[in-house]
Amino acid sequence: MIWSLVDHALIARCNMEEPIRCAAVNVDGIHLALGMKDGSFTVLRVRDMTEVVHIKDRKEAIHELKYSPDGTYLAVGCNDSSVDIYGVAQRYKKLGECVGSLSFITHLDWSSDSRYLQTNDGNGKRLFYRMPGGKEVTNEEIKGVHWASWTCVSGLEVNGIWPKYSDINDINSVDGNYIGQVLVTADDYGIIKLFRYPCLRKGAKFKKYIGHSAHVTNVRWSHDYQWVISIGGADHSVFQWKFIPERKLKDALHIAPQESLADSNSDESDSDLSDVPELDSEIEQETQLTYRRQVYKEDLPQLKEQYKEKQKSGTSKRRERAPGNSIRLHFVHGYRGYDCRSNLFYTQTGEIVYHVAAVGVIYNRQQNTQRFYLGHDDDILCLAIHPLKDYVATGQVGRDPSIHIWDTETIKPLSVLKGCHQYGVCAVDFSADGKRLASVGIDDSHTVVLWDWKKGEKLSVARGSKDKIFVVKMNPYVPDKLITAGIKHVKFWRRAGGGLIGRKGYVGTLGKNDTMMCAVYGWTEEMAFSGTSTGDVCIWRDVFLVKTVKAHDGPVFSMHALEKGFVTGGKDGVVALWDDSFERCLKTYAIKRAALAPGSKGLLLEDNPSIRAISLGHGHILVGTKNGEILEVDKSGPITLLVQGHMEGEVWGLATHPYLPICATVSDDKTLRIWDLSPSHCMLAVRKLKKGGRCCCFSPDGKALAVGLNDGSFLMANADTLEDLVSFHHRKDIISDIRFSPGSGKYLAVASHDSFIDIYNVMSSKRVGICKGATSYITHVDWDIRGKLLQVNTGAKEQLFFEAPRGKKQTIPSVEVEKICWASWTSVLGLCCEGIWPVIGEVTDITASCLTSDKMILATGDDLGFVKLFRYPAKGKFGKFKRYVAHSTHVTNVRWTYDDSMLVTLGGADMSLMVWTNEIEGYREKRPCDSEESDTDSEEDGGYDSDVTRENEISYTIRALSTNIRPMFGVKPHLQQKEPSVDERQGVVRGSRPPVSRAPPRPEKLQTNNVGKKKRPIEDLVLELVFGYRGRDCRNNVHYLNDGDDIIYHTASVGILHNVATGTQSFYQEHNDDILCLTVNQHPKFINIVATGQVGDLADMSATAPSIHIWDAVNKQTLSILRCYHSKGVCSVSFSATGKLLLSVGLDPEHTVTIWRWQEGTKIASRAGHNQRIFVAEFRPDSDSQFVSVGVKHVKFWTLAGRALLSKKGLLSTVEDARTQTMLAVAFGANNLTFTGAVSGDVCVWRDHVLCRIVARAHNGPVFAMYTTLRDGLVVTGGKERPSKEGGAVKLWDQELRRCRAFRLETGQVTDCVRSVCRGKGKILVGTRNAEIIEVGEKNAACNILVNGHVDGPIWGLVTHPSRDFFLSAAEDGTVRLWDIADKKMLNKVNLGHAARTVCYSPEGDMVAIGMKNGEFIILLVSSLKIWGKKRDRRCAIHDIRFSPDSRFLAVGSSENSVDFYDLTLGPTLNRISYCRDIPSFVIQMDFSADSRYLQVSTGCYKRHVYEVPSGKPVTDQAAMDRITWATWTSILGDEVTGIWSRHTEKANVNCACVSHSGISLVTGDDFGMVKLFDFPCPEKFAKHKRFLGHSPHVTNIRFTSGDRHVVSAGGDDCSLFVWKCVHMPH
Repeated sequence: MIWSLVDHALIARCNMEEPIRCAAVNVDGIHLALGMKDGSFTVLRVRDMTEVVHIKDRKEAIHELKYSPDGTYLAVGCNDSSVDIYGVAQRYKKLGECVGSLSFITHLDWSSDSRYLQTNDGNGKRLFYRMPGGKEVTNEEIKGVHWASWTCVSGLEVNGIWPKYSDINDINSVDGNYIGQVLVTADDYGIIKLFRYPCLRKGAKFKKYIGHSAHVTNVRWSHDYQWVISIGGADHSVFQWKFIPERKLKDALHIAPQESLADSNSDESDSDLSDVPELDSEIEQETQLTYRRQVYKEDLPQLKEQYKEKQKSGTSKRRERAPGNSIRLHFVHGYRGYDCRSNLFYTQTGEIVYHVAAVGVIYNRQQNTQRFYLGHDDDILCLAIHPLKDYVATGQVGRDPSIHIWDTETIKPLSVLKGCHQYGVCAVDFSADGKRLASVGIDDSHTVVLWDWKKGEKLSVARGSKDKIFVVKMNPYVPDKLITAGIKHVKFWRRAGGGLIGRKGYVGTLGKNDTMMCAVYGWTEEMAFSGTSTGDVCIWRDVFLVKTVKAHDGPVFSMHALEKGFVTGGKDGVVALWDDSFERCLKTYAIKRAALAPGSKGLLLEDNPSIRAISLGHGHILVGTKNGEILEVDKSGPITLLVQGHMEGEVWGLATHPYLPICATVSDDKTLRIWDLSPSHCMLAVRKLKKGGRCCCFSPDGKALAVGLNDGSFLMANADTLEDLVSFHHRKDIISDIRFSPGSGKYLAVASHDSFIDIYNVMSSKRVGICKGATSYITHVDWDIRGKLLQVNTGAKEQLFFEAPRGKKQTIPSVEVEKICWASWTSVLGLCCEGIWPVIGEVTDITASCLTSDKMILATGDDLGFVKLFRYPAKGKFGKFKRYVAHSTHVTNVRWTYDDSMLVTLGGADMSLMVWTNEIEGYREKRPCDSEESDTDSEEDGGYDSDVTRENEISYTIRALSTNIRPMFGVKPHLQQKEPSVDERQGVVRGSRPPVSRAPPRPEKLQTNNVGKKKRPIEDLVLELVFGYRGRDCRNNVHYLNDGDDIIYHTASVGILHNVATGTQSFYQEHNDDILCLTVNQHPKFINIVATGQVGDLADMSATAPSIHIWDAVNKQTLSILRCYHSKGVCSVSFSATGKLLLSVGLDPEHTVTIWRWQEGTKIASRAGHNQRIFVAEFRPDSDSQFVSVGVKHVKFWTLAGRALLSKKGLLSTVEDARTQTMLAVAFGANNLTFTGAVSGDVCVWRDHVLCRIVARAHNGPVFAMYTTLRDGLVVTGGKERPSKEGGAVKLWDQELRRCRAFRLETGQVTDCVRSVCRGKGKILVGTRNAEIIEVGEKNAACNILVNGHVDGPIWGLVTHPSRDFFLSAAEDGTVRLWDIADKKMLNKVNLGHAARTVCYSPEGDMVAIGMKNGEFIILLVSSLKIWGKKRDRRCAIHDIRFSPDSRFLAVGSSENSVDFYDLTLGPTLNRISYCRDIPSFVIQMDFSADSRYLQVSTGCYKRHVYEVPSGKPVTDQAAMDRITWATWTSILGDEVTGIWSRHTEKANVNCACVSHSGISLVTGDDFGMVKLFDFPCPEKFAKHKRFLGHSPHVTNIRFTSGDRHVVSAGGDDCSLFVWKCVHMPH
């Protein structure tokens, strides 16, 4: 194709026979040569595209061809590594060939005089030939040759196009532009790059342009060098680029903005050229920080589980309980300035907010007090303040680091953002409206994320830059724009949907791309200002650099925009105020000691410290320095020092004074400091040391201070003035611990990392002894009280003992160590400390410990940043503790003050000194302290209860996976081969008999009782009544609706709305599996809204996944279905106070807790709840964010913050002898009180998350249910109790749970076990374990039983009365119950004392026969319920029992493979008269024939047999069998009912069947819990049917009532009876 570069039109195209690989045009533009894939080349005339020649000398593809500059030759390079030379004038006769290459030819170039040719081949070799013969020449000969074009990729002139340290061959094409001194390249990544030409050094700088998708195969300059043309391989496209020479670039700035992107998104190269200014040392240090951790705190639970598995056996000893004391963070010395900027602000109230270590600090400068946000668990790296100055956002280090937005007044988290960054968050910024937040991560691509923080949703995300980003700033005028700035990087971003589009700042000729340390927006949305590492301020308009202003010596670390100007701070320690356009500097403040205001506490370490943060407000300038100081500069000049801490470098050395509240610290920052721990909280003295130090110690009289340094020397200084007294240098390695002997302080022990301890005599200043024998460096040294013995810990975990002063090694048995009285204890080894090592001792080290002077509490610090308190001695593994998070990584040292009133801790890398107050047991301010209890649970959980255990261990099966309830075997009916009938054997085709048969008519299959009427088939079943309630393993699932007129509860998979007055019921039947929990929305806006959660399979979002339905109880409309992430099922649901949120808990192994916005069907947040069963989780009735979960050894207090769930374990240690119990129920009181009911019968009362008292034995057994009445705050509890005079299973309490009134349930049970309570107007609604729902009047305590049901299933026995609408059911719970369908209630029940399996009425309805599980059967008279007779001839369960239609015989079928016959006319002695022989398996159902002469029996091997009555002989003749008319048909086997067996019955069976009295309909029940309606008979396989859902797995029995008005079905798992109304077809 031939294209025009001017109007971009296609001028001509010509189709060739072969694919074309290359093309060339002669200098005169007349001939066009094309190289083909088959090795031939063709020359065409350009004018009319006619062929001049076609030559084929080669067999492989032609890769490159070129005409010589004088037009006489054509060079053709081929894949077989040769170049042929042809003469143009001689009609392209071959003149020579070049054969030096060993690989295919890739590029050719002619010299300007056409005498030489250079080639590149696939090996990257560059060769030269003399033309036209093709003789190879050496490098020497062509030294001065000028090349006409440059398209070669190897050669000195183009070295720079290759990266420094790689030899990848990915550059496909280059072309040089000698005039513009540039070179353009095309590579495999779709990138076009522009280099300077020549570029000699490898890794040259370039500009890059993106547009092609994959390989760019070729690139060429146009003849006038105005354009570059590039072609893409796979993208089939031709790009035309305009070349803008450098001199024109300046003018390009004034082009209209839409063309202003002169560089189409060009990126700087990453190579390092000499023009880079030297990096500032501080910035250099900072870029080298990685913030990566070996172990993140997020990994701990997982690690713990792994180690616990390994150590199952070890923890048999009873562990010491956690100490009663606790500590509370009181003051923190330090501010993180060395690697963070702009992290210091005034709040609304004039307090100061900043961060250090893992703590957000709010400092009140008037009162000199601090408050702390302790929600983070690792280093905070950045902090931003909301425009209203009341909320703060902080971002931390972590594997999945979180950003917390919290309120500075309440110090409560409002939202926690997670899931988008890796390793850490290094910059955050709020938008001007405060609704959005931008954050930058420290992952390799420095991801930038824009959040809607209140919802916790991420709006947009983009990759920031390869290099470090220091700052992100949101545009105050346009919420969708932001800037990021960092190392050689400033980018202007615009939000585009879920992404961000970034454009590089365009520097032009004004400057170099500097490293930017800070940025702010100016007074319009276009203007932005950034501070560079060289001390300039860059002023940007849109993306263009307009000008630069020199502002500081060294980097500008911080800037702040004001209404009328700017303030900047730099490394030079100067604060500068500027006008609004950076024209003039209005004022500067130098941070100097001389400027300190009189009376300012603390000391400035050095003049002009590097300024890292600046903020204005309340008439002051707030300044944060690299040295960890926070200063307040008055506008008039004086400076007040507010906060101080150590500078960069780890802090290890810590000593507390023997009798004053002060301490000394020494750090790698080469300073020794003395701090006041009393209310002034200031640094009293500081001195610089020649080297960093790792340890220090006060002498016993407090006058001297010994300091061990890192070069092996140590010094003794005056404790007041810090002037040197004496110094020694005997060792080469770090001095790791230094200790004065007690008493007079005669000796000084100095331990070093070269594993010696030197003992010095203090008075004579001489070394008197050396302790040898340690195999590793020394970590801790302690003296005994006499000053004679040293206890030593080493890095190899040895515990050694030496005698002073000579240093002789002693061996002391571990039992004796305890008896020795130690002057101090900082050891972490030995029996007394065994318990301080955590389960995950292999990944973390305990670095320090310290014992209180009363020897009660041992404080430890470890590598993960935890400070823990243990009871001392901590014997036995894994002692219990209290744990506190505030430091980020290593806690390097911990020390109690002289009077144990405070604990001082040092964070190594976070350089902070934290002061904690010791809160003694009993004395306690009413402020909750943020500690966590130890994480390994105790064995005792407050007792055992069978109901709790059963509920905990129950495993819920879903319907689709249910298997057969009866152990049947053999071939299923629909798979059996049928025997041919008589007719078929005689060759008669069925249906071919003559229509008028002479044979007698076939008898009816079934005797029908409404012969006279027209038979009307049944077309549908409608659920009318359910007798049953799921109380055995579910809780809180009975509620009032409509002011107490109705109650709502559930059984099996139906939700039931039951009218209290009439007993009528309506049903919610949308669940496809068992309902496990139910709750009612209490908010008036959502009246009658119910949520129910069901069983499910895996959380795979399929149809069998668990789900939650939210529905309207009145019209049964489904409002929302939440497809769950909880595998196995949902065990608890709860609505929030506004009714808009729903909380659910799963039965999955993690017992996930999830919060939904149910109207939208979206999941807001989800988190693993506990490793054991959670029973209930409920929202606080007044909250949308606070909720509590209780379960097996579990109480957790949760907060929903944005999309994150934060939890605190309940704190027990405040109450004497409290222990973690299994909690079963929860209720709420005012003032943040929470009540939880325990398995022991106690109720625990919590304020916030701290246990404040226990109501002992609120019930005698487990407290299963609690209910908070919203209108008056009274609490109802329900438990398991034996009824007694004063006690009752239901109690009504006042709001504080101080007084109660007990109610007895008059049910006649031995123990009442209440599973659900609810309170309406003057009434309490109770659901029991015995499947009763009872209404109790509050005034008269009268009980009204509303719902009855069987207690345990399956309900095997079911029979309907021959003439009335009654039916009987018999179940595993040992009862037979009589139910009235019309009155909708239970009329009577008989307790048999044994599980009943079957029941049957006599034909007149005057007797009832009951078969038992133990092989006995009983006959009762209906009128008096007296026993007429009973007999036990079998040991195994009776499966079916039947009266013959003439009332003469009783047939009893059992699982002993037998049917016994009894003659009832012989009276109640019930002697067996005969039995059926040779039954192959257990009996399932039996039916008599209408004339009482035959009995059909269906058996467990899927066979149906017919026997004569009463002889018991088998009938085998098929024809005789076909002639029998049956009185009833309940068999699931036989040809007549083959059609009831479905295709899906591999594992599951049809359990029961019943043919209607009219003889034309058939209902069945199966293991999947389905009731099905068929026509009878149904001999064809897989007959058509209707199916009805509602039961749990296993329908055990089913019957028609008299007159076919109803069908009754009995459930196995659900212990429920369903009554279905039959809908008959109209006439």
